[in-house]
Amino acid sequence: MESLFISTTSVALAEIGDKTQLLSLLLATRFTNKWAIIAGILLATIINHGLSAWLGQYSTQWLDANWLQYLISGSFILVGLWVLIPDKLDDKTNLMANLGPFVATTILFFLAEIGDKTQVATVILGAQYQNLLLVTIGTTMGMLLANIPVIYFGEALMKRLPLNTVRIIAAGLFIIIGIATFWW
Repeated sequence: MESLFISTTSVALAEIGDKTQLLSLLLATRFTNKWAIIAGILLATIINHGLSAWLGQYSTQWLDANWLQYLISGSFILVGLWVLIPDKLDDKTNLMANLGPFVATTILFFLAEIGDKTQVATVILGAQYQNLLLVTIGTTMGMLLANIPVIYFGEALMKRLPLNTVRIIAAGLFIIIGIATFWW
């Protein structure tokens, strides 16, 4: 259950102010069907994070256990530092507007997650916990926890949420997990 909790918490915090969260806000302003947006995020995240967790789990087969521990620990710390850098959103949504909210969200979200800090975190979590199912469920829940409020409460929420404070807390969590991973 630790893998589920850490996966959910890590991704939910890392997602605050992330480009995919900004994408959720943009999609919510362009499409009225909020459930279609949520379903698109769910599908894109399950596919993207499932593959990412599998990659993390698979990579442990060809890495030495000591090196793997250092790599995972260092990766958590680097992701923590990466969280401190604010994301910007590329405006690709105009190309997808004609596809409808579900298809547009699924495609855009999947593409936006490629190389994103939450995807990198999912690879690391997959390597650390060796539990494809719980890591994928956890990171997907974290993604939904961070994005559903933005879809429904969008602009009002973003005006009240101190993004820099949340980024610092998220960065601290990743760094603490990285240090703890190094020692265990």
